Amino acid sequence: MRSVFRLAAAALALALTAGCAAAPSSSLPASSPPAATPAPQPDPADEIRAMWISYKEWETMDFSSEAAFTEQAARMMENCAALGMNRVLVQVRPFADAIYPSELFPWSDLCAGVQGQDPGYDPLAILVQQAHGNGLAIEAWVNPYRVRLNASYPAGELAATNPAVQHPDWAKEAGGGIYLDPANPEVQAYIAAGVQEILDNYPVDGIHFDDYFYPTTEESFDEDAYAASGTDLPLADWRRENVNSLVSLVYRTVKEASPTAVFGISPQGNPDNNYNGQYSDVSLWMRTPGYLDYVMPQIYWGFGYTLQSGSDRFAFENIIAEWAAMPRAQKVALCAGLGAHRIGDGDGGSNATSTSQWQTGCNLASQVQGLRAAGLNGYALYRYASLFDNAAWADLAAAECEALRTAND
Repeated sequence: MRSVFRLAAAALALALTAGCAAAPSSSLPASSPPAATPAPQPDPADEIRAMWISYKEWETMDFSSEAAFTEQAARMMENCAALGMNRVLVQVRPFADAIYPSELFPWSDLCAGVQGQDPGYDPLAILVQQAHGNGLAIEAWVNPYRVRLNASYPAGELAATNPAVQHPDWAKEAGGGIYLDPANPEVQAYIAAGVQEILDNYPVDGIHFDDYFYPTTEESFDEDAYAASGTDLPLADWRRENVNSLVSLVYRTVKEASPTAVFGISPQGNPDNNYNGQYSDVSLWMRTPGYLDYVMPQIYWGFGYTLQSGSDRFAFENIIAEWAAMPRAQKVALCAGLGAHRIGDGDGGSNATSTSQWQTGCNLASQVQGLRAAGLNGYALYRYASLFDNAAWADLAAAECEALRTAND
């Protein structure tokens, strides 16, 4: 299989040597095992071209009034549409809180400065209206487990209505943060109910999860629940089953609430980290119906990316070929998350072009062409501010935007 990856990677690598020119249009060699269901071929008209809009964007948005927020949201969606995007992935619940009125989660502190405080209007309703008004599909991006990143973020105290406060037995500490317990069936049901609430109240086009599942590999994190489960499974497999249970439950919730809405997940680009570090069996989700509609691994490495060990497994051209070779169910799309946040700064690789290729003003467009050559179904850019509010690399960001517009014409 590795030789297949190398053949496929060689085709993609041409995109780098071509500078700002389009990547090769030829498809990669077929590489799925014969027993696998053939992967769907992308229709250019249906290509996903998405922008991640995260809580980092909310930190700089003006939530002080409905008019101010609406003005900025309108500009944001107009910029995305002008770039050739057709979808936005909008983070609506980053820390067991919400940027919309919820009966299950408190208001995010990003809206009014204090968790639980109502800003006096509905930001998500505005975002949906502005996205649809600009011809963009919108997915509600939810972080299922995270309550606190660390002791100081989110700022201030957790609201009394935060599920971790109302149900302290649901909360687990890891790495200085707080997370809802992935093993608890009540937690899983609560997360699914939160998804149901969004779909019941907003005409969103999908639900999106990112790569945050189990926050630690420490055995002590859930040793009591593991012991009480009576399972014969090893700890790692038991944890993967807990995540599988949530993912399948959310998928069913989405489809029952809105059959046309999609459910997608953006795992880490490193398949080993997903499986062994976060207990996310992404390969199972891809090849088995009933888990997701698309998978969007975060491929934040450049062409030729090389580790200090000399390994180039995660070079863009190599890791894309590896993901493309994984078996997929017929209706599961494969996209890639691309790192706009790498513009100017580089990706930290040991290869000579680790920084310089991110200073050409066209690296993202070259990667998009590479994805198309590899037969992927689309991409998302992380994140909006890296392209439209990039004070450190304004000229490069503008050049990348122009190259992307050309690639999307």
